[in-house]
Amino acid sequence: MPRVSKVQAAQNRDTILDVSARLFRERGIGGVSVADLMADAGLTHGGFYGHFDSKEALAAEACARAFTQSAERRQARIDALPADADVPRAYAAMFLGEKNICSPGDGCPAVGLASDIARQPADAPARGVYAEGVEGMLQDLMSMAPAANRADVLLRLATLVGTVTLARATVGQPISDELLAAVRTVLAAPPEKSGWASSVLPPSG
Repeated sequence: MPRVSKVQAAQNRDTILDVSARLFRERGIGGVSVADLMADAGLTHGGFYGHFDSKEALAAEACARAFTQSAERRQARIDALPADADVPRAYAAMFLGEKNICSPGDGCPAVGLASDIARQPADAPARGVYAEGVEGMLQDLMSMAPAANRADVLLRLATLVGTVTLARATVGQPISDELLAAVRTVLAAPPEKSGWASSVLPPSG
């Protein structure tokens, strides 16, 4: 067989990463075999170890790729908003939208990979990569509202990620829509009814 060029090898590696980033979010790291990944990438099973030492090593790189892709899409959507848009409100509406609920393979990696990463050993490379990805999300959210403090934005991030996680797990049941509606009312409400810091959760009393 002819030897694969360095350019083609690099392209194949990128394809494996892209496929893995999607399938891991869609089916879970444990729910996808190396054979599944390579077949979806249109490559032979035996070629996997020419690119990655192990599935665990791939998981860490695929996690990073998923967060990078997500950040790029997030920025593109923010850039496309009108100049006078309420960015935090608009972003919350996008995050809580149907696509993020019903298309996990293309959705937020903080949601799609959370349960798998939580089951990884404490020293697994993917754990640190995931933490860096969540921190990156936090920094992006903070840049949308510079006046907000870190604790308020952390609470907002946790609310968004937690809501989508629960909505996915209960999709098709009434409570899924109830969860989304309740959080949209708070985080994606008209500007006069919501704020970045003061309306992370409804006021008590």
